[in-house]
Amino acid sequence: MSRWEQRQRIAARLAAETGTLRKQGAGRRLALCYASPYPVAMSSLGFQTIYREVNARPDWAAERAFLPDAEELEAADRTPLCTYESETPVGDYAALAFSIAYELELADLGRFLDLAGVPAARTERGGNHPLLVCGGPLTFANAAPLGAFADVVVVGEAEAALDLLLAALALLPDREAALAAVRGQPGFWLPGDGGRPGERLCARPDQLPAYAQITTPDSELPDMFLVEAERGCSRGCAYCVMRRESSGGMRAPAPEAVLGRIPAHARRVGLVGAAVTDHPRVRDIIRALVDGGREVGVSSLRADRLDAELVDLLARGGQRTLTVASDGASERLREALGRHTSAAHLLRAAELCRAAGMRRIKLYQLIGVPGEEDADLDELGAFVRELAQIAPVAVAVSPLVPKLQTPLADAPFGPIPLLEAKLKRVRRAIGTVAEVRATSPRTAWIEYCLAQGGEAAGHAALAAGRA
Repeated sequence: MSRWEQRQRIAARLAAETGTLRKQGAGRRLALCYASPYPVAMSSLGFQTIYREVNARPDWAAERAFLPDAEELEAADRTPLCTYESETPVGDYAALAFSIAYELELADLGRFLDLAGVPAARTERGGNHPLLVCGGPLTFANAAPLGAFADVVVVGEAEAALDLLLAALALLPDREAALAAVRGQPGFWLPGDGGRPGERLCARPDQLPAYAQITTPDSELPDMFLVEAERGCSRGCAYCVMRRESSGGMRAPAPEAVLGRIPAHARRVGLVGAAVTDHPRVRDIIRALVDGGREVGVSSLRADRLDAELVDLLARGGQRTLTVASDGASERLREALGRHTSAAHLLRAAELCRAAGMRRIKLYQLIGVPGEEDADLDELGAFVRELAQIAPVAVAVSPLVPKLQTPLADAPFGPIPLLEAKLKRVRRAIGTVAEVRATSPRTAWIEYCLAQGGEAAGHAALAAGRA
């Protein structure tokens, strides 16, 4: 793809957007960056929220930059990355702010900076380079690998840090003054000072719910307006970084607050949260949307919260797949994980799926859980065959990746040959009655190394991305 074709694609994407902010006359600009291509980034509610909130400050404008699509990379190798709003080279900004969702994006963070002509390693940058700020969902698990890249890491929910962060960035180009302004402040970690990331920040109630600024047909969720139905989680699943102890607990805005953020033009609405169906009035929110003629998508469904009314509302709102999580391969393991989702709940979900006329039920499943035996995997196979007698089934199988900040942080991973053998056993046990898609144990092992590692893991991700 030529540079001209790349610019034409960017222009077409901008023309298709609704809600784009083009701010004139702001004294300071921040490059808001995402280390994945545009369709993925524009499906990130956090990224969109910070884009709007920075632009809401009178003296600031946020401009977006993305990792090029695969077919754009050839052109991008020859020309520096630029922001979408003004086509300014990313390396010309005083500060770059990245939202990092999960561990495997660290390699792409390095690729992004290489393409932008900015030294990716923190120790290779000086006063003539942009100050690099990183935050995002990864900081809820283990922010330490970001120390290989970032001058400043915002730990936790960025809304709570934004005013102080922008006040510090306003001191640039005096780099030392900018760093001093956040040094020692809650939720800020300066990797160059050593130490480890500290406490996570939580947004104030008046800063919730988060909601999208832009809708676009070029997103992974085409023309879908994203709004947060709840934040955090009230549950204590042993493997999850968003469990109540680490997420600040579940915070559920009133339905009126959620619905009030949705613009009239939005015909497709995505309700976002770690446990949307745990919201005590989720039916009221979905009913209001469906009765208003809108399509509705929900990011997370808990099987124990489903009933005929809720599933029928989702079907009326255009949802065609009922996605739930089992996680433990057997009833015994689900209890051990604190999942509290029983086989009876999942069978009931399949019946509701069929009764509502949905196409299929999708089941998320973990393998490699501590204490797992062959009998547990065989139980999973028999259970999926039972589900398939009720409704078509798709199973997404992933090896457990133990994360810091969870009770399973010290659980062993793998070994890879054992996990590969477990996957084969699951496939044989399920047979042809369901579609099975699996995450590679090798990919999961890389995620595990990054999830458990420190700054050296970030440097390894940088080297791997370049290789």
